[in-house]
Amino acid sequence: MKLNTTVHAVTQRIIARSQPTRSAYLAQVQADAKRPPGAQRMGCANVAHAFAALPGNDKLRVVAEKAPNIGIVTAYNDMLSAHAPLGHYPDLIKTEARQHGANAQVAGGVPAMCDGVTQGQPGMELSLFSRDVIALGTAIALSHDVFAGALMLGVCDKIVPGLLIGALQFGHLPTVFVPAGPMTSGLSNNAKSKVREQAAQGLVGRDELLAAESAAYHGEGTCTFYGTANSNQMLLEAMGLHVPGTAFINPGAALRDELTREAVRTVLGTPDYKCPPIGLVVDERCIVNAMVALLATGGSTNHLIHWVAVAAAAGIVIDWDDFSALSDVVPLLTRVYPNGSADVNQFQAAGGPGYVIRELLDGGFLHANVLTVRAGGLRDYTRMPAGAAPAADAQGASGTPALVWNDIGASKDEAVVRPASNPFSASGGLKLLQGNLGRSVIKISAVPDDRHVIEAPCRVFDSQDALHHAFDAGELNQDVVCVVRWQGPQANGMPELHKLTPPLAVLQGKGFRVALVTDGRMSGASGKVPAAIHVSPEAVAGGPLAKVRDGDVIRLDAPAGTLQVLVNEDVWAARETLAMPEALRAANGVGTGRALFANMRRNASGAEAGACTWL
Repeated sequence: MKLNTTVHAVTQRIIARSQPTRSAYLAQVQADAKRPPGAQRMGCANVAHAFAALPGNDKLRVVAEKAPNIGIVTAYNDMLSAHAPLGHYPDLIKTEARQHGANAQVAGGVPAMCDGVTQGQPGMELSLFSRDVIALGTAIALSHDVFAGALMLGVCDKIVPGLLIGALQFGHLPTVFVPAGPMTSGLSNNAKSKVREQAAQGLVGRDELLAAESAAYHGEGTCTFYGTANSNQMLLEAMGLHVPGTAFINPGAALRDELTREAVRTVLGTPDYKCPPIGLVVDERCIVNAMVALLATGGSTNHLIHWVAVAAAAGIVIDWDDFSALSDVVPLLTRVYPNGSADVNQFQAAGGPGYVIRELLDGGFLHANVLTVRAGGLRDYTRMPAGAAPAADAQGASGTPALVWNDIGASKDEAVVRPASNPFSASGGLKLLQGNLGRSVIKISAVPDDRHVIEAPCRVFDSQDALHHAFDAGELNQDVVCVVRWQGPQANGMPELHKLTPPLAVLQGKGFRVALVTDGRMSGASGKVPAAIHVSPEAVAGGPLAKVRDGDVIRLDAPAGTLQVLVNEDVWAARETLAMPEALRAANGVGTGRALFANMRRNASGAEAGACTWL
């Protein structure tokens, strides 16, 4: 299938724009790749320290026999449901590596925080910056520089982008990402949201709300909605960085451990395919494939920040204009909560990432001729893994049944996933908004059609708590555009404002025309309330949100791609740009570890530049 002309044009302009930085990045990758292996390059004391803790046979294998040594970077902790299954992975990986004459070491661990725990809490102000902390931790882990390849163990929101940014600093290493899968389905996401809205209105108490939340989040694995964590997994499949079909196999399923063993075999190039370096896999076409997959599945808006940073780590420059142009032509192929009622387990059962990737390839929306960690290229990611029948000639090196990959076939449920010839929408549902309030983005794939244009007087809030107080006092029972400012990277670390979803949804449910405008983020689980988010430049940097006053009429027009405050141009130009209240700034810098992140707030780039603290 011929590549879509817009996908081709966007890719070519990214290649041209990135030429200086990408060339410099590749030169470093090539220079690192030409060096002798670490155990042969380093001094004897360095080598002795690196392998001092290894059992004798493993030490002999790496040092004397010059066997490959695989570095494991793990985000395991047993507080995050999605990461708890990773606890036994290192031992499984080491055992499998030995089966193939190789060695594996846990190079380091990185932090992993749960946005579900910190939503609406001070700790959420560390969330976005945790991505860069994870990238730094990954770099420290791999800086021992004695590895022939790497396995990245992580799943959730900031963890995967952080691991990927860090891994790309070692672009000469073959690298495979190893997930843990989603939890089994509990209370449906729609039912959970209904109870949240009832709680926001005082119709149910804390006991009922906690019971609902606990029934939804009930075991090991990622949350079952299609938020940032599960969007991560879809994007990694489309980038060819997983073992194919690994994303949404539940923890504890028969295939889960075998897919992890297959990741070891893949990074080692067993038996006959040399896994390419990650710096070559993640090229401009790979990044475009990730963007297309995000748009085709109605994925998390957080990736308009994260993947800008990921691309930059590989010397590639992308921006929101690129996302917007792709969104105009990429069809929406899935309806998974919050863009539908299905959860990710239903998505997987209906065909999952493999179905979507096949449809996008066949429709000419993905680059097919890209490197992946597998010999078959991106076509390998259009099939579903399964266990082969145990047989003498179908055994993996570890003595377990070998894996096979089967054709996906037709969609098992067209209410969840559809062919490109009959999409839910002809466009990806993401819109770039521009106007006298700056640049922002809106995800309209879950927003009712009659809410794509909102024009109403605004109420301006300096915090999400202030909005909640106004809601509780009945002050927002009207058509209203709620402006929540001082929420950008430099102000307070750009927290997610998902705590605002229930009250705004209640107002919308009462028939009021409601929208949110903010320089903060919304959760990957946000949906039906129109929200112009990531407004840039942010208010604390002198952005236009700092000029908005209560009562100003704001028009959000998603079809037209505009976000305007309807104030006379001369009046607007003469209006004072407010500074962030000093009391608010001071409060952002104390408690819950926030003082330690002051330098990150000072140095963070804008949202469209990836909110990076390292560029």
